[in-house]
Amino acid sequence: MVKAWAADISPLFERECYEKYYAMVPDFRKQKADKLKLDAMKAQSVGVWILWQKIREKYGLSEDAPFNLSHSGALVMCAAVLDGCTAQVGCDVEKTGKLRLKLAEQYFCPEEYEAIIREKSEEERTDLFYRYWVLKESFMKATGRGMALPLDRFCIRAGDPPVLVRQPEEFTEHYYYCEYQWAGQPYKMAVCSTDAGIDAELHTEFAL
Repeated sequence: MVKAWAADISPLFERECYEKYYAMVPDFRKQKADKLKLDAMKAQSVGVWILWQKIREKYGLSEDAPFNLSHSGALVMCAAVLDGCTAQVGCDVEKTGKLRLKLAEQYFCPEEYEAIIREKSEEERTDLFYRYWVLKESFMKATGRGMALPLDRFCIRAGDPPVLVRQPEEFTEHYYYCEYQWAGQPYKMAVCSTDAGIDAELHTEFAL
């Protein structure tokens, strides 16, 4: 079973709150945060690790439990495998903004780009662009390759649920998707895993 969590880290943008939670993370995470230039990025780095620590504590997860982290804007996200299996898992959250059609044309596979431009309105095209964004990144992270995997080497059909219709030949397992929306929040979120049992509920019980 794979579950996904998200948390609003807005409080960490205040120095006093940031320092409180910074003191709670391990040294290697402190060092990672210290190397980041922007305060918002530091808050994301600390906040997403705090979320993971809270999940591990509640569910009694081991250090080698498969998990993945993501952050964008004021939200952090974590996806984890809870039943002790060794499934691959990746997640991505992205704050929605303007339509980046040139990026889709240059880097997405042709079928995905065509699907975007077929949408009737700018709002629908923007919505589909960001759906593809998080779906593609979550797959890339699930494989362990991340941004080293070219975006056009695999293709997704953004249905309900989304389906990976073409994948790199070196990844032979079947990958499953689940998308999430936090009501009232301008973000897209997705989880990709080789475990078919992805919980459809986005869990938001861990507040900072």
